[in-house]
Amino acid sequence: MQNKFPRYLQTIFLIILVLGFVLLALGGYLGGITTWFGQTSVSGQTWLSERFMAISDFLTAPRDMASLQLRNSELESEVARLQTQIIELQQEVTQTEILSALVDFARTNPENSYKAATVIGRDPSPFLRYVIINVGANEGIVRGMPVVTQQGLVGRVDAVVAEASRVQLITDQNSAVNITLKNSKTDAVMVGSLNGDLSLQMISHDVVVESADVVLTSGLGGDFPPNLLVGQIVNISNIESELFQSASVQPIVDFPRVEYVLVIVNFQPVDITPLLPTPNP
Repeated sequence: MQNKFPRYLQTIFLIILVLGFVLLALGGYLGGITTWFGQTSVSGQTWLSERFMAISDFLTAPRDMASLQLRNSELESEVARLQTQIIELQQEVTQTEILSALVDFARTNPENSYKAATVIGRDPSPFLRYVIINVGANEGIVRGMPVVTQQGLVGRVDAVVAEASRVQLITDQNSAVNITLKNSKTDAVMVGSLNGDLSLQMISHDVVVESADVVLTSGLGGDFPPNLLVGQIVNISNIESELFQSASVQPIVDFPRVEYVLVIVNFQPVDITPLLPTPNP
């Protein structure tokens, strides 16, 4: 079928149409149409882009979630490992500080010979009365040797096996330590108790006992060397109807936290009990 319009007429028509649009555009008559078309085109492209991204996120979300969970698990493991390292380093620093303090104590008290030991056991009862240390007869430890820390007096060895020893703390109810008050220049006997409190007995009423006075071992009785730090006076009871006044002592050593000790190995306890006069029946 032959076209109604010859090809050359179609070409002329298209040229005239194009020239017309060009002239209209140059004259500013197509500005609104162009703006509307551009905005419509941009809006369409934006809409398509948003839908494409939403579909892409929906398809990739499970994989990304699994990756994030795996990464989160790895980070949590790394944090736990670093926290463990921090705790271990803090413990090492604390142990180093304690051991350094023990060395300093030994150097500033050269009149005694010491054997360092680690606490490996504690009294399981609610009231801490003894600890077990990791040195015994094989290291020359014998019953009666005093035990100290860099802070002060802990107690003395009361039982020994080949590789361990039991230390009776000064807070034990069966413990009795002859002490002297630094400021008052008087002697007394310090005893433990069932609840772990320390108290002084047999202080004459004539003696002026001051709060916060320093308590030291006196060396009397032959159980401990003199001038080992014990604690401070915290409470004083001076009742005239009683034969002696008494006082409470705050120990300098924090017994539940003791981890390392020094055993004074060159001190030989002396049992003077047979020399003490016995009361008449």
